[in-house]
Amino acid sequence: MSGSKEEDRKGSSEWREFFWNPRTHELLGRTATSWGLILLFYLVFYLFLAGMFSLTMYIMLLTLDEYKPTWQDLLATPGMMIRPKADQLDISFSVSDMDSWKGFVQNLDNFLSPYNDSYQAQTNDNCIPDQNFIQEDSGEVRNNPKRSCQFNRTMLEECSGLSDHFYGYDRGQPCILIKLNRVIGLLPGKDGLSPFVTCGAKKEDNDKIGPLAFFPPNGTFNLMYYPYYGKKAQVNYTQPLVAVKFLNASLNTDIDVACQIHSNTLATGSERDKFAGRISFKLRINDK
Repeated sequence: MSGSKEEDRKGSSEWREFFWNPRTHELLGRTATSWGLILLFYLVFYLFLAGMFSLTMYIMLLTLDEYKPTWQDLLATPGMMIRPKADQLDISFSVSDMDSWKGFVQNLDNFLSPYNDSYQAQTNDNCIPDQNFIQEDSGEVRNNPKRSCQFNRTMLEECSGLSDHFYGYDRGQPCILIKLNRVIGLLPGKDGLSPFVTCGAKKEDNDKIGPLAFFPPNGTFNLMYYPYYGKKAQVNYTQPLVAVKFLNASLNTDIDVACQIHSNTLATGSERDKFAGRISFKLRINDK
């Protein structure tokens, strides 16, 4: 028993001496000089790493253009979206229940407010249609901010929310707005031929969709709105829209609708994204 106690005292004494040896003035087995050299080494080492990282970031930032991405790895054909916004691209409402479609109307009102003719006249240009609005820089001289073409709300006619404040939802003739996603430098047409949108139902719903009306006429995205130069270079850019109005869609049934872009420079779908240049959504109009 006494031998065990002596061994415990000896082990405890060895640990205390390892932590601080008063004879050699060593802390954890090292002298003050040794600890100082180690700390100096790591200080220099991490300062060197921080300097290398800062220099690398600085050189990388020098290669960036604040107005245009240096590298773009995007689909050749942009995607499409619809308004009003809806969960899972599902536009469902009851004609007789205002609460079921009031949110869609409010969403469209908010979305179209920057398209008011008075605001467009103040901020954007009245451009020449059917030709690209090219605004190149002159060497090192930046042509910024770049101007933008007017897209007036009245161009959407029956789907503008001006003559029909409910966009047809109160009569079972809803308007859906379609927009092409922005891609810097994209030219979605040539030779004076603007891209246009078509919509239709999937095969099993062909007899349900009824006639459609497009605004602007023929559902075109006019060439004058392209190319897009980026949010910072073209601060007042107004994205062109196409409105599709369902004039006599079947009631109380789901209709799978597909819309796609047609262009002489853009391919619909790709190996990377079969939905490039197209969008599908569900429409259901209930009478009660």
